[in-house]
Amino acid sequence: MRVWVNGELGRDQVSVIDHGITVGDGVFETIKIVRGAPFALTRHLDRLAFSARGLGLPEPDDAAVRRGVAEILDGAAWELGRLRITYTGGPGPLGSDRGPDGPTTILLAGEQKPFPDTGAIAVVPWPRNERGPLSGLKTISYADNVIALARAKAQGAGEAIFGNLAGNLCEGTGSNIFLVKDGRVITPPLSSGCLAGVTRALVTEWMDVDESDVPLQALYEADEVFLTSTTRDVQPVSLVDGREIAVGPVTRKAREIFLSRAAEHVDP
Repeated sequence: MRVWVNGELGRDQVSVIDHGITVGDGVFETIKIVRGAPFALTRHLDRLAFSARGLGLPEPDDAAVRRGVAEILDGAAWELGRLRITYTGGPGPLGSDRGPDGPTTILLAGEQKPFPDTGAIAVVPWPRNERGPLSGLKTISYADNVIALARAKAQGAGEAIFGNLAGNLCEGTGSNIFLVKDGRVITPPLSSGCLAGVTRALVTEWMDVDESDVPLQALYEADEVFLTSTTRDVQPVSLVDGREIAVGPVTRKAREIFLSRAAEHVDP
């Protein structure tokens, strides 16, 4: 694991009163590394800035973060890796007020094992709050995801799926979800409370996708289901709450298109 903190390569310590630790005040991005190069870096940095604004944090210094990415990946020999950028409120008092010292920026990079060719998902009973102040932001407040994923794995699944307060399909703990019904590709809109995933955005740009609210029940009536995320790319789903579902032609096409287009441009 390689570490970069506030401009220092190899530094692996932050303040014990950093707001990211004490109150979960921060945002982050996970970026796929392919043969030493970050994939879709610009999109990820744009979303990092969007999430920071949503928390009322100053936007990260784009040029400084890019320098950090170049430094931490210099000489990286992994075929597939993962880079995480964490951006917090910085050191502050033991409460919700922020301190005067400004944000902390942390970069971590290491090797990434590929996800399985197909995945199993389990629906969890806790809804996403599409009307909450953190809706659509990639924050480090991930305890609900930790609980949901643990429940899904206890049921033999690799990802947990959330509905929202309206009873509609929303997202996974670290993925966006797509359904195929009668040849139509559907994914929940951002207004559902789901994260604006980078891989989700690319799939919707490169394919004909209908962004529509669908009831959670539609997941069980779909012909095909697939997940998208930075580390999964396009992953077909073969089990929904223990029930088998076909990995069909539309899902295979989505995966082929994504892999082909992603190979053409490292920063699409």
